[in-house]
Amino acid sequence: MKKIISSYRLTIYLLILYIFLLATATFIEKYQGTHTAQMLIYYSPFFILLQLLMVFNFIAVAISKRLLKKRKIGFIVLHIAFIVILLGAFVSHIFGEEGIFHLREGETSDQMFVQSNQGEKYRTLPFSMELVRFTLKRYPGSSSPSSYESHLIIHEDGKTYSKNISMNNVLDIKGYRFFQSSYDQDEKGTILSVNKDVAGRNITYAGYGFLLIGFILCFTGKNSRFRQLSTQLKELRNSDKLLILIPLFILFTLSSEAKESISVADAVQKAWIDRETASVFGHLLILSNNGRVEPVNTFSSEILRKLHKSETIGEMNSDQFLLSLFTFPEVWSQVPLIPVSNPDLVSFYHLTEGQCAYSESFDHVGNYKFSQKLREIYYKTPAEHTRFDKDLLKLDEQMNIFYQVKNFQLLNIFPKENDPDRQWYAPGDDLSVFSGQDSLFVSQIMLWCADELREAHASGDWSKAVSVLNMIDTYQQKKNNTIDIDDNRIKAELLYNRLDIFRFCKKYYFILGGITLVLSFMSFLKKQNKIIEAIRRLSIAGIILCFLYHLFGIGLRGYISGYAPWSNSYETMVYVAWVTILSGLFFSRRSPVTFALSTLFGGIILFVSGLNWMDPQINPLVPVLKSPWLMFHVAIIVAAYGFAGISCLTGLTNLILMLFAKTNLSGLSVRIRELSIINEMSMLIGLALMSIGIFLGAIWANESWGRYWGWDPKETWALITMITYAITLHLRLLKCLNHIWLFNLMSVISFFSVLMTYLGVNYFLSGMHSYGQNGSMQGVFIYFFVAVAVVILVGIFSYKKSSGSISEFVQDK
Repeated sequence: MKKIISSYRLTIYLLILYIFLLATATFIEKYQGTHTAQMLIYYSPFFILLQLLMVFNFIAVAISKRLLKKRKIGFIVLHIAFIVILLGAFVSHIFGEEGIFHLREGETSDQMFVQSNQGEKYRTLPFSMELVRFTLKRYPGSSSPSSYESHLIIHEDGKTYSKNISMNNVLDIKGYRFFQSSYDQDEKGTILSVNKDVAGRNITYAGYGFLLIGFILCFTGKNSRFRQLSTQLKELRNSDKLLILIPLFILFTLSSEAKESISVADAVQKAWIDRETASVFGHLLILSNNGRVEPVNTFSSEILRKLHKSETIGEMNSDQFLLSLFTFPEVWSQVPLIPVSNPDLVSFYHLTEGQCAYSESFDHVGNYKFSQKLREIYYKTPAEHTRFDKDLLKLDEQMNIFYQVKNFQLLNIFPKENDPDRQWYAPGDDLSVFSGQDSLFVSQIMLWCADELREAHASGDWSKAVSVLNMIDTYQQKKNNTIDIDDNRIKAELLYNRLDIFRFCKKYYFILGGITLVLSFMSFLKKQNKIIEAIRRLSIAGIILCFLYHLFGIGLRGYISGYAPWSNSYETMVYVAWVTILSGLFFSRRSPVTFALSTLFGGIILFVSGLNWMDPQINPLVPVLKSPWLMFHVAIIVAAYGFAGISCLTGLTNLILMLFAKTNLSGLSVRIRELSIINEMSMLIGLALMSIGIFLGAIWANESWGRYWGWDPKETWALITMITYAITLHLRLLKCLNHIWLFNLMSVISFFSVLMTYLGVNYFLSGMHSYGQNGSMQGVFIYFFVAVAVVILVGIFSYKKSSGSISEFVQDK
């Protein structure tokens, strides 16, 4: 029994069981609810016992393997950290108190509402609070909250004092922490979440501290695994030049723009708008529906992406298209520019295959074709929607956007002077709120502009149209006195839109990464060639310049938005691409092949970020995201995904190399060992960043809404990903599993857990991080399943051909 408890085999089994239970719980929560998942898994006696058994297992392993005597200090401290964290979680679960505190303006109360397994009840607090005023601030011209704050008077032990609570600004009284959670619909009452968990919080934070110290020791300690791997890599790099053969298995299409149909080309000719005139229009300001002031150029790009899935149409850019649509709506109504991917829709409504026109949504008497089916869809629940239903809803949304834009709606370019709601209006809105000359101006100026544009199209003289557009600019500057506008940020956004930095970087990552990869292979197939080496160095220099340009783009987007630019799916994908290349740069001197692969992978990630289901729009942050902890949490955990990507790439490369392991290439086994060492080093860095990022997220959650772990599916799958990589790194401790083939295969398989955490949870599970299912995502996950099939096939054939001479890792000294 003692031997079993202190075995690494039991460690692996326990971790696998832990992952299985966690994954199962996330799906139970989706279909049966959070409470069921908590009772069946998270708070069940079996789950608590499993965690306790994991603690005993580590203690027994540390004693039986004499880790302290072997001076594995970092390893010991790291695992002690997890024990302390689990202890803190247990203390929080047993002794912590959570509840809700509701107050109306002018009301005083000392009652906290508590909901537990024993039922619902009120608990009396040792103090009382009075709500003087609740304040809700919204983004300009929008219903989206920017911040909300409760102004309170505290009555404690005969003392009275004032305090304010807002999102990310908590109140501590006698061990109780109050967090701004929500508010009443009439905005006259506040809802505060309450937490009392001093002991559990302090123990858990101490565990986070041990975790950081443990990782530092693991990377700097003399006897650490990372130091040993680094030494082994140097020894391999100092050996004789190696021969290598790697099949080029990645083919990229750098330019796949479809040719526009003749009807589009005709429309562009019939409704052409001068590019410089359109640029003046693009420089005007607009208040978006989410409350952000931005250039019209940003708005026009968004409209064209939604309607046409592109930022250009024919020879026109987005500003030209939008101005042309205002001027020649009858032309564009007949142009098949709206994509239709569902053949059933095309057949049922007799639409043009591939792309349809706005006019095709009406029958010969002017009735909207989609009305009847839409009414039927609205009576269904979302779960009952078929693919036909979802695609019809999407097409209906695009038709509505086209209708609104051609009727001068959505274009909120007219500020109302001294408006307390800071509202801006579109030419197609109800403009009765304006009076006098302002009313005349806002109701007629766009019609005048359209007339001048039509005349300019015929005569070629665009000066009068430019003058009208300049009048709108003058009006905006004169009448806006309610919103502070940073002219430098507007100029920066126009520069950002014009440069299209990430599209440029994607293209050259593919080109330069491919050149570097081929030349790196060639340097091993023949004697050193100065010309080849010079070209390779120039390619690397080009990648570095592109990498810096990429960083400039991220910084520019952050400056425009006013927050760290990794708050949504698109921004994090762009950041992951940059970090992936950074992680490859970390290994560039030791393995040029790894650097080339990371560059290509960075290009792939940017390619994915540019797909239609990714929204590149800059949006204001919701209140809870306005926290410095968010910046550190997301930056670190997403950086971990970059290193995980390097592990996946090197692992896949090694599996392909193993297909040729029994050929006569004498240096192949050494090359596989080299890439395997880089794989493990990258994985160690990724696991460290992942762990630190997860627990920084826990701190953010605790400081923002009073709990550092709530078993939200996103949190749970992040933990699953961390444990999956931990299992992969611990496989070598079992002799029967200490195989390079298995390690490289697991490094690829483990990356699928990253994809599930990053994408799958957002779209297929419930929880705070769920963005809802997205029809476009279904096509993306087809590629996911194809990738799984490819990995399985490569894994099987590489195992059959892998050589015994490269089977085992070098064990710790």
